[in-house]
Amino acid sequence: MATKQRTLAAPISFEGKGLHTGLDVRMTVCPAPENSGIVFRRIDLEGSPVIPALCEFVTDTSRGTTIEKNGVKVSTIEHVMSALWTLGVDNAVIDIDAPETPIMDGSAREYAARIVETGTVEQNAECKYYEVTEKHVYTIPEKGVAIIIYPDDVFSVSVHVDYNSKVVGNQYATYYPGDDYAEKIAPCRTFVFLHELEPLMNMNLIKGGDLDNAIVVVENPVSDDQLSHLKQIFGKEDISITGGYLNNLQLRANNELARHKLLDLLGDFALLGLRIKGRVWATRPGHFANTEFMKDILRMIRRDGEQPAFKYSAKEPAKYTISQIHNLLPHRSPFLLVDKIFHIDENSVGGIKNVTMDEPFFMGHFPKEPVMPGVLILESMAQCCGVLVLSKVPDPENYSTYFLKIDNVRFKRKVVPGDTLQLETFITEPIRRGITTAQCKAFVGGSLVCEATLTAQVVKNMK
Repeated sequence: MATKQRTLAAPISFEGKGLHTGLDVRMTVCPAPENSGIVFRRIDLEGSPVIPALCEFVTDTSRGTTIEKNGVKVSTIEHVMSALWTLGVDNAVIDIDAPETPIMDGSAREYAARIVETGTVEQNAECKYYEVTEKHVYTIPEKGVAIIIYPDDVFSVSVHVDYNSKVVGNQYATYYPGDDYAEKIAPCRTFVFLHELEPLMNMNLIKGGDLDNAIVVVENPVSDDQLSHLKQIFGKEDISITGGYLNNLQLRANNELARHKLLDLLGDFALLGLRIKGRVWATRPGHFANTEFMKDILRMIRRDGEQPAFKYSAKEPAKYTISQIHNLLPHRSPFLLVDKIFHIDENSVGGIKNVTMDEPFFMGHFPKEPVMPGVLILESMAQCCGVLVLSKVPDPENYSTYFLKIDNVRFKRKVVPGDTLQLETFITEPIRRGITTAQCKAFVGGSLVCEATLTAQVVKNMK
């Protein structure tokens, strides 16, 4: 998976009609700075208001995915979001002069082709990931809808659709890392059943819809009178029904409908705003289920705190073992609170503290409910920071680090015997006159338990 964020190499413009509004739409996707995400900008409105493409701004999913902020909307965003996100674009500003994206041919084919043609450029910031650590399930039992996500090192999706239709049948579609999205998924068009289409057209809700931008599934026999009515609705004389489809004589894939549901899911999942490491299984997904599931995931992320920046594996050799830590830090048992360093670079360090019932502080804190004291969690983070700082000193045995200040401390949950503390420290200011400031975090099982900003001074020991 990509490690650095990317944006477009150049702006890309599109023109077409909005599926539901029938308006002529001009839309330009522009490069954007790192960490800005994907946003829509309504250039037809005063002040050019911006709506972030995030699930928390989804307000309607009845006929596509609509986002709204401060009363300003953009609808049917799923196709362009699917193409941008799946093809690796993390940051973009989408200028649009209407309340709906152009439907094009009902797929993301042109979006994907232009993105591939234009290319992307790597940015300095790291990609932001949501790493699934346990199974999560979203269901709508009465509609047969289920979306499940499992832990995995990469992002993949399997989609199954079954509408009890003798025309559509059971269809499956998959997306795996390395798949050619532009070739395999992007060309697959949106679809509608004929019995759903006529009420929508009669209510003037799909003003931009025609037989060139949607697959129409005909489940039941159509009389001559109905066919004449359809000709009148679409303003076409050459309407026919072939193989259960209205005027779509050749599907682009034998599972095109399932692939389009996959296309939509990829676009809706992009609204999490984080790339996902997890395996998805979806049955009869739709915009409502997709976006509600992402809202559930977002609530869980906010509830549990952010994810660790570094991935710890006990199988990987330590950067610093306990013996090597002894060579850097003056602390000794029972006050040495770092067991292993598994990551270290110029400005960050990751360490492990295994919390066991043998810790002496559990005898009195508390005898009937052992809890690691918060000050010792802070101390373990500080010691991890000390490893990073003293690793830069040629004779670390002659130096010690001392607290000067602790700011913005937050404790999120208890740490108890059996927990493994994952400690992360990031130097936020260059070391000057022996003083350093670091952002420190502690996690258990991928959940944030404590964070603080620590300021410390490196002092040479007295002889």
